[in-house]
Amino acid sequence: MADKTYENIKITREGGITFLSLNRPDKRNAMSPALHYDVEDALTWLARDAETKVLVLTGEGEAWCAGQDLKLYFRETANNPDERARSNTASHHWRWELLSRFPKPTIAMVNGYCFGGAFTQLHAVDFVITAEDAIYGLSEVNWGIIPGGIVSWNMVQMMLPRHALYYAATGEPFDGKRAVELGIANFAYPKEQLRAETVKMAQKLMNLNPNVLRFTKEAVRSVADMTAEQARDYLGAKQDSLARNDKEIADKRGMKQFLDEKSYRPGLGPYPRGE
Repeated sequence: MADKTYENIKITREGGITFLSLNRPDKRNAMSPALHYDVEDALTWLARDAETKVLVLTGEGEAWCAGQDLKLYFRETANNPDERARSNTASHHWRWELLSRFPKPTIAMVNGYCFGGAFTQLHAVDFVITAEDAIYGLSEVNWGIIPGGIVSWNMVQMMLPRHALYYAATGEPFDGKRAVELGIANFAYPKEQLRAETVKMAQKLMNLNPNVLRFTKEAVRSVADMTAEQARDYLGAKQDSLARNDKEIADKRGMKQFLDEKSYRPGLGPYPRGE
């Protein structure tokens, strides 16, 4: 089956890596209602797509995403409550519900500007690799509005509350290196190395057992708000479920290679699979 094509996003492939690029470069990839509908459809499709082993979310041109398109998303739907409700639902659905629960590993490749509403999908992905000179910011305070939707919540989940308050209250931008310091990105690289380093990380993820990786990211996300006792019970049940869903794990292949066969040492990469 041929890949779908869209007006506001671009789908490209590299091995098992699927790049989903926001494609409104003249608007710094600001999110319009039409873009929300496109990404919502694409994520629903790619979640089931056998060729997609890792999803990379990025942007065409000089921006990753400049937030919501103020004209198209807010002003032009102000007198159309049905369209406003539809686009608002699609916006939240893909940026949080679909992306945070995506069954395969997700990486944000932040190639440029990341502002406002873009912090929701930044939080929703599993990993963030950024260009050192990418510019991040919450400029809402300058327009007399607060970081709405769930952006304020996203901020305090990703960084210490005092840092979140500082950048939300001042509107001061920061770069990719600072994003790593704040805990909202994993690694920062010069822009010319960004794609290669993102591909390298994606390939590392593809070498892992996909079920273990999926269960691990679900577990880490879920235990954050649990007590220690709740986490212990939940993680025990999660491991049992993983073993029931994956014969390789039920057979304890990795442990056998380490303990019995002496063919694998932890810390040197994933254990050999499919043997």
